[in-house]
Amino acid sequence: MLRSDTFKSTAFRLALIFSGLFFVTFVVAGFLAYRIISTDLHDRLDLTLNETFDVIASSYGDADVEDLIGTVQTYAAATRDHDRVFYLEDASGQVLAGNVTTAPADPGLSMISGSAFGLDTDARYRAFSGVIGGNTMVVGSSYEETDELGGLALSSFAWAGVIASAIAVAAGLILARAVRTRMNAIGGTMDRVGQGELTARIALRGTGDDIDILSGQVNAALDRLSALVEGMRQVSVDIAHDLKTPLNRLSIIIEGALEKAERGELNSAELVQAQNEAGRINATFEALLRIAQLESGARRERFTEVSLSSVLSTLAEAYEEVAIENGQTLSLSTETGDAAIVRGDRDLLTQLFANLIENAIRHAKGGTAIGMYVHRRNGTVSARVVDDGPGIPKDESEKVFRRLYRLEKSRSTEGTGLGLSMVKAIADLHGASITLSSANPGLAVTITFPATNGPKP
Repeated sequence: MLRSDTFKSTAFRLALIFSGLFFVTFVVAGFLAYRIISTDLHDRLDLTLNETFDVIASSYGDADVEDLIGTVQTYAAATRDHDRVFYLEDASGQVLAGNVTTAPADPGLSMISGSAFGLDTDARYRAFSGVIGGNTMVVGSSYEETDELGGLALSSFAWAGVIASAIAVAAGLILARAVRTRMNAIGGTMDRVGQGELTARIALRGTGDDIDILSGQVNAALDRLSALVEGMRQVSVDIAHDLKTPLNRLSIIIEGALEKAERGELNSAELVQAQNEAGRINATFEALLRIAQLESGARRERFTEVSLSSVLSTLAEAYEEVAIENGQTLSLSTETGDAAIVRGDRDLLTQLFANLIENAIRHAKGGTAIGMYVHRRNGTVSARVVDDGPGIPKDESEKVFRRLYRLEKSRSTEGTGLGLSMVKAIADLHGASITLSSANPGLAVTITFPATNGPKP
């Protein structure tokens, strides 16, 4: 039994519309075919009458009226049920031969009713009248067969239209049920997501049709939503975890300062410590707000054409002495020169690579070599920061981009765990991909940007 929502479905309504169009098309085509067939049969009938008249007239070649009468009688005798009529009269109006007793005398082709031939019928006849040696001869043929053929063609197209419409409606019902089943599956999945089951996904059939494509896009959106919600949850946990220690430390410092103040002792050192601790907390929140701002797409209006070679060259000069003081080396190698042009915000790109360099300097030991490389390949510009330090474990490579995530679980060293989160936010803002890989030993961070052919800024 069909459900009411089946009749409301778009697929079924389209099937009804197309079935109506099919029916109208078949009716119009049938009418046109009827007119064409009818006209063709009419012309063929006229041609047959003319040829028959000429054949009979040829028997009067020697002005022998007896041969003419015999030929007319032969044709008349071969006719049954008056489907064809023959009539011959002399100049005085006396009937000489034929299978009818009278006939109109109008010359040429004409439409005549059966009663005009003296027949007990109103059937239509197509007749040709002409004079042969002073004798009038009429040759006629019934229009009944022609009408039957035309009507058959018209009714055939009408029935074909009805059958095609019925098939279209049936196909529409089947399609509507199939589409409704798939749409119900999509709706059920979205209901589960709405109830908090963020892991629910729409099952794909693998057919590659439009519903499968839409389902894949919805699943991708759900993946992003799930990741966003999980990220927010993780950030909330990380913020509570990361700020608990500095806030406790700040509270202890302030309590110590207050105790000294009560004893009349100087507490400037404690106040400086409190100020520094508050500054680090504020810096963490500012970094979080900055990342959120970048993820919202802000700053895109400030994009210009930027040379990555120029950005990395400036950073290499700025951090070379820092690396040397830390017992490390920092070098830059570029194959592209001014061709490494990308569209972006120069200040943000500078911060991106500065974070990567600082990350390498901070976490690598003395003697580590840090290298920066720029090259252009197949319409993209890639920049790599490589070091031969301790690297990042493979199972941690995705986690390090989370806000406040730190490989050092004890969190005894300085840092907020937002450096690589900032790197990813800036890369995403610029439509760039970021890849972490092993440098055997060490870490290689590759940022790949869409290239532009613009001039160096």
